[in-house]
Amino acid sequence: MMKLFATALIGMTLSTTVQSQTDQMANQENAAPKNKYVVYQVFTRLFGNTKTTNKPWGTINENGVGKFNDFTDKALQEIKDLGVTHIWYTGVPHHAVINDYTSIGVSNDDPDVVKGRAGSPYAVKDYYNVNPDLAVNPAKRMKEFEELIKRTHKNGLKLIIDIVPNHVARRYEGKNNPRKVNDFGANDDTSVEYARDNNFYYIPGKAFEVPQSEDYKPLGGQPHPLRDGKFKEMPAKWTGNGSRQAQPDINDWYETVKINYGVRPDGSKDFPELPASFASKSIEEHYDFWRKKDVPDSWKKFRDITLFWIDKGVDGFRYDMAEMVPVEFWSYMNSAIKKENPDAFLLAEVYNPAEYRNYIHIGKMDYLYDKVELYDKLKEVVQGKSSADGISDIQAGLADIEHHMLHFVDNHDEQRVASAEFAGNGHKGKPLMVVSATISTAPTMIYFGQEVGEPGNEDAGFGKPSRTSIFDYVGVPHHQRWMNNGKFDGGQLNGEERALRDFYKKLLNFTLTSDALKGKFREIQSANRKANSKYNEDIYSFVRWSDNEKLIIISNFSGLKTGYFELVVPAYVIAEWKLKDGSYIIKDQLFNDSTLKLEVTGGIGRTMIRIAPSESFIYKLR
Repeated sequence: MMKLFATALIGMTLSTTVQSQTDQMANQENAAPKNKYVVYQVFTRLFGNTKTTNKPWGTINENGVGKFNDFTDKALQEIKDLGVTHIWYTGVPHHAVINDYTSIGVSNDDPDVVKGRAGSPYAVKDYYNVNPDLAVNPAKRMKEFEELIKRTHKNGLKLIIDIVPNHVARRYEGKNNPRKVNDFGANDDTSVEYARDNNFYYIPGKAFEVPQSEDYKPLGGQPHPLRDGKFKEMPAKWTGNGSRQAQPDINDWYETVKINYGVRPDGSKDFPELPASFASKSIEEHYDFWRKKDVPDSWKKFRDITLFWIDKGVDGFRYDMAEMVPVEFWSYMNSAIKKENPDAFLLAEVYNPAEYRNYIHIGKMDYLYDKVELYDKLKEVVQGKSSADGISDIQAGLADIEHHMLHFVDNHDEQRVASAEFAGNGHKGKPLMVVSATISTAPTMIYFGQEVGEPGNEDAGFGKPSRTSIFDYVGVPHHQRWMNNGKFDGGQLNGEERALRDFYKKLLNFTLTSDALKGKFREIQSANRKANSKYNEDIYSFVRWSDNEKLIIISNFSGLKTGYFELVVPAYVIAEWKLKDGSYIIKDQLFNDSTLKLEVTGGIGRTMIRIAPSESFIYKLR
């Protein structure tokens, strides 16, 4: 439903036009200087929590909660030393929570329209303040976050936060709006389904009804003064994922309401459109295009929200469900952000490959999730459902935009890579991470706890096992062992967890310093699959190089089988590397315990490889 709605609402896309310009832009893309970044996503309220109770649907007092102040200089330095350049503080803007903050002027939220007890970070209640759960003194929560911004920068890290333009909490209350900023919906004409400058879509004459389900009860059925199956909203608004029903389904995003960007209910656009030529134009030209244009009110509201946070010192944003918002809006807002901070880091959650180039070239996104192609393929391979060969096709298909496709194997939406439902343990996830981090010039992202094998086993309430809950108060056991009661020294980790973190530290720091990873890519998979039957479909290999560095990267996705074969470096690579016939030393860069000879004869390189289950090598040519 979500993707069908997004496609219909956005209407006619610019895919054909952008694709037609891809070839002329590809050389410019590939010639541009590249920087490797590493993003550490942390669920802010879980990071510093030391309580291990983990009672399903537990309260903040029972299960505990982390605070901004838990990100001490020591904690931030350890994150940086892991090989991190950016930290994504997930769940910072004030969202709906089941906790009483009426003493500081915050209304109580109704559990009938809140997911979990701690609430979804994507049901934002007030964009001009931060989640009071995260502050030692909730009345001074913004000051505590501003101090965290300063600490983050002092420790050499940049930070991003979430912005969710597609929807807001069912009860949005902007009690901290700057002067002259009207609240969402304050000036809406609620007698009509749609008006261009309404912030919401309405269902005139019908009241909102809480969705019903025999299988789900808010707060797990625990009593609460507001838990009565009712929520006052008249007229009802469209739900965040596009449901136009006064009573949405229990599987809809019923805790949120859809923002109107000037897209009529039939999908046609009620705003100026960019000429097709703007796919190849600069940020400055996009900014100038919109500067004197009349745009819908919601565009201005979200532009001002992002500029508010940029002014606070935030270095960029992760945009939730960006493809459910028209691409022209992103051109408008992102060009305004880049006008204020040209180095702002803009990351979008987009799941439709047909729209990737639109959101990069028209929407001016820096980076998109590479989820439905590389991530999904790696998951299939490690689970034995697919051959590693298809990785090469993915990279070929994304060649012109590879720098923009952020890679990950763990995040808050997905099953933990160490969970039984994914790879089975953190060790088996290692080859996925090596390929993700080294196959392109794109940034790499890891999710806190991934580096110590966190499996997400807790049944926290609304959030179920295999994913660490983003809806409930919960402790994160493997991460807590690394945190060691606030010492952040890994003092409680076992040997396997400590070794896994050492692996991540080696790998991520290597990606930041490797010149070859800013250079060219060639797959050598197909040549090796043809050359040797012992080189099986669980193995994947490729080369990366620059003028100063040449790498051969090999991963074994099998968690059971050792690979033993002769690796071939094909003639086209040897020619590119300008290697003459002879013997060359190659040395592994992950743990420096493997040195081999690459023998080049007749313009083809060969070396014998023995690779253990779930092992990877990054061989550097001396």
